[in-house]
Amino acid sequence: MAADPELEAIRQRRMQELMAQHGAGNNRQDPEQQKVQEEAKREADERRQLMLSQILSSQARERIARIALVKPEKARGVEDVILRAAQMGQIAEKVSEEKLISLLEQINNQTTKQTKVTIQRRRSVLDDDD
Repeated sequence: MAADPELEAIRQRRMQELMAQHGAGNNRQDPEQQKVQEEAKREADERRQLMLSQILSSQARERIARIALVKPEKARGVEDVILRAAQMGQIAEKVSEEKLISLLEQINNQTTKQTKVTIQRRRSVLDDDD
């Protein structure tokens, strides 16, 4: 696997996201330009899926697909982590479902939000010590 095409795909996707955000304020985009952007986005997604299919086992891909049904942003984040690790050469073999589960647990432990409840009581005028 070459890191350059993968890195280029991620850069293109990010550029498209930035352009989409910037273009949201400017709705006067040329329909041809929109078509080109959609085509580029589709191609980037296809490359991303191809890379993931080379890296992940079929069970791991199924698990990510199930996660994506419930939390698409979390699945996308896990895919990004896996792709980055593959680009850096940290993944030597296909990622099994067990490895994916341990990765998900690590990510959950890092992103667990702690809930803190503070109670503030209002003091009314009638509760004054007379």
